Amino acid sequence: MKDALLRILAYPKPIRAVLAKKLIQRLSLFSYRDRLKINAVDRPHYGHCIFEAARLASHLKYPRISVIEFGCGGGNGLVIAEKHIAEVSKLFPVEIELYGFDSGAGMPAAKDYRDFPHYFNRGLYRMDPGALRQKLKLAQLVLGDVLETCRRFIVDYKPAPVGCVFHDLDFYSSTRDALTLFDADAGAFMPRIHMYFDDIKGTHAWASSEFAGELLAIEEFNAAHAFKKIAISRSMRSFYPDQWWADQIYIYHDFQHPDYNVFIAGEEQVRHESEIKLR
Repeated sequence: MKDALLRILAYPKPIRAVLAKKLIQRLSLFSYRDRLKINAVDRPHYGHCIFEAARLASHLKYPRISVIEFGCGGGNGLVIAEKHIAEVSKLFPVEIELYGFDSGAGMPAAKDYRDFPHYFNRGLYRMDPGALRQKLKLAQLVLGDVLETCRRFIVDYKPAPVGCVFHDLDFYSSTRDALTLFDADAGAFMPRIHMYFDDIKGTHAWASSEFAGELLAIEEFNAAHAFKKIAISRSMRSFYPDQWWADQIYIYHDFQHPDYNVFIAGEEQVRHESEIKLR
């Protein structure tokens, strides 16, 4: 109770709006699309990425896509992702698969300063795979060293094209290894992939920077690839101006993907033209 009150006082919002959102979320009032728009859902950043991935898949006529979470820990993210997938699947004619990558043994030892050894202890976020599988309805766990599981993922699991990725591996080295997933053929992916990076802001003690962690892994990936880039989603702050995660949504672009240039903005342009006429 005290912590919740302090958060409200530190980041003031109209208390009526806060309570209204909580009520809407608890009672599942209004449509899922409306609840997502006002962030009256658990982990709205997960919901946004899954929704946008399914919408793009629908435009491109992809019947199936995959969602991936890197770094699952106790599995709360996968459980919540399943709930979002259940809702989004009602809105678009797209089947959604879900995969959770994790070592299963908690965080490994940091390799050097780029992994923030001053902040993370070895063994944090250990998983109980058996207990987690009991909670899951859809997700498949992909356990092991992330570099090896990424190398074999497409062959071993034959997933639908990847359309959405959540990164929560904390370390530079682990995130760098996870990004090797994009070394696979273009057919394993959608041309644009919505991504969320959990560990790019940090805390006062963490002192996150672009010279370590996920931000460094992103920078090095972009430097190493001429036509594959991971860029911040520049529309998010305008759509969600008061959300802490708005600056943590990125989009992977494969500019040479066979479907990258397929026109998808018909509905948006019609709506834009209608708004202009009303001015």
